Amino acid sequence: MDQFTINLLFVGASFALYIGIAIWARAGSTSEFYAAGRGVHPVMNGMATAADWMSAASFISMAGLIAFVGYDNSTFLMGWTGGYVLLALLLAPYLRKFGKFTVSEFIGDRFYSSTARLVAVICLIVASVTYVIGQMTGVGVAFGRFLEVSNTAGLLIGACVVFAYAVFGGMKGVTYTQVAQYVVLIMAYTIPAVFISLQLTGNPIPGLGLFGDHAASGEPLLAKLDAILKELGFAEYTTHNGDTFNMVLFTLSLMIGTAGLPHVIMRFFTVPKVSDARWSAGWALVFIALLYLTAPAVGAMARLNITDMFWPNGTNGEAVSIEQIETDPRYDWMANWQKTGLLGWEDKNGDGKIQYYNDKSEAMQAKAAEKGWAGNELTNFNRDILVLANPEIANLPGWVIGLVAAGGLAAALSTAAGLLLAISSAVSHDLIKGSINPGISEKGELLSARIAMAVAIGVATYLGLNPPGFAAQTVALAFGLAAASIFPALMMGIFSKKINNSGAVAGMLAGLIVTLVYIFLHKGWFFIPGTNSFTDADPLLGTVKSTSFGAIGAAVNFGVAYLVAGMTKETPQEIKDLVESVRIPRGAGAAQDH
Repeated sequence: MDQFTINLLFVGASFALYIGIAIWARAGSTSEFYAAGRGVHPVMNGMATAADWMSAASFISMAGLIAFVGYDNSTFLMGWTGGYVLLALLLAPYLRKFGKFTVSEFIGDRFYSSTARLVAVICLIVASVTYVIGQMTGVGVAFGRFLEVSNTAGLLIGACVVFAYAVFGGMKGVTYTQVAQYVVLIMAYTIPAVFISLQLTGNPIPGLGLFGDHAASGEPLLAKLDAILKELGFAEYTTHNGDTFNMVLFTLSLMIGTAGLPHVIMRFFTVPKVSDARWSAGWALVFIALLYLTAPAVGAMARLNITDMFWPNGTNGEAVSIEQIETDPRYDWMANWQKTGLLGWEDKNGDGKIQYYNDKSEAMQAKAAEKGWAGNELTNFNRDILVLANPEIANLPGWVIGLVAAGGLAAALSTAAGLLLAISSAVSHDLIKGSINPGISEKGELLSARIAMAVAIGVATYLGLNPPGFAAQTVALAFGLAAASIFPALMMGIFSKKINNSGAVAGMLAGLIVTLVYIFLHKGWFFIPGTNSFTDADPLLGTVKSTSFGAIGAAVNFGVAYLVAGMTKETPQEIKDLVESVRIPRGAGAAQDH
């Protein structure tokens, strides 16, 4: 059986499972559409939350960014994990006790203002649409390779699949679909990692193998990787080479952005009790840790395998020949990925070999001149392909490659569905029912939610064709927007009685606008290529990149909110009493229903 057929079997079987679950769990009421009827078991909700959380950025892109940058990109791991802890401890139980369906509804009621609710809807939509662009990018990469179609065609196919099970299932269908998707994606991520760790270190646990010895040379694996990269003119894998201030800001942006992500917060509205929200958070952290503890090993081992592929005779020997790439079955992965447009190479000096090195390094430029090299000949290696290509690079069995295909798609589709649900809930429940037409029937509200989700899929697909960066980088922009707009409002809403409606609205708008403008200045207005005034390599404010600005935007939000609240009318006493009741644990087992 050829690899394409194996891929189709794995991907087709997983899709049949997801769509079958969505039909079985189709939402029949607004309570089931928005909150799964509040009947999800904490362990099941933990798995669904983990699947919602571990998106294309985590599964497909994160290890690739770590592999090609090393220590400095460990910020993704620290920021996302730390942020989930913030969410679990500071926000989730209190929001569940409040007993509403959506984040915007909480903000509207807490700040006793339909304007605050509307601004929260705008913030949520902007952050969620940016986030879903990254997911659709990952969908296009995975479909493009494993169905052997173009990246664009893959993205369009993925959009149709998301539409098929997210629009009709709502939160109820998405929840149980995500449980299945978690099982698929965690197996797809860890099984290849175990194989590769055994190959390189003899240790079946990737996280331990990372700090073990390289089996072929007897050297510590990380020391060998550092030495090889240094010889090729790249920065050492384990050293800190970037700007520390930007690194701290980026980690903080990811942390507080995580705690402000509406599609993850919504998961805690689906359990029966507040105590179940806490247990859900604990189980989700366990399930997330299985992937996050493996990701650094996947990145390091993949980078070592790639350099070995291009320098099979060692870095002091000859580079791989074009003839070997075309005839040796171990290099078939290169031709497979070249078809997607995400991998490319060129024999610039006509010597029949492909030299892969850092041609911007002064030391390597001198070596290249001596040897007659004409620059780095691995002209394109999209970092989003690394995890998906890893089993092929390591020459693992065909069924493992098929499993990874299913896992990559599960990761992207699960988060895309959660985001689209957050967007549709904001439009139908908070915007239409909350402001435009309060008397809308339940049937009409469900219809408007499904229409909103279909429109959101269309917008995300269009923008996903020209994303502003790799999947994880695009997602980082969304985290910055959530950090600057939603997180401060939630924190002040729960823990501060001083912030009134005027302060909340002014803070959210200030944080969102200043962050959005900073991002557009660096990534192009509305992400249109060529309209940017600065780049992340040469940013506007010192060393602060667009992906790191969310923490500054959050500080602006807090500052403006407190300033405006101090200059305007005091928060009403009944709202202060409401804040007090939300924060008191007594009676938490009987959370207020909608």
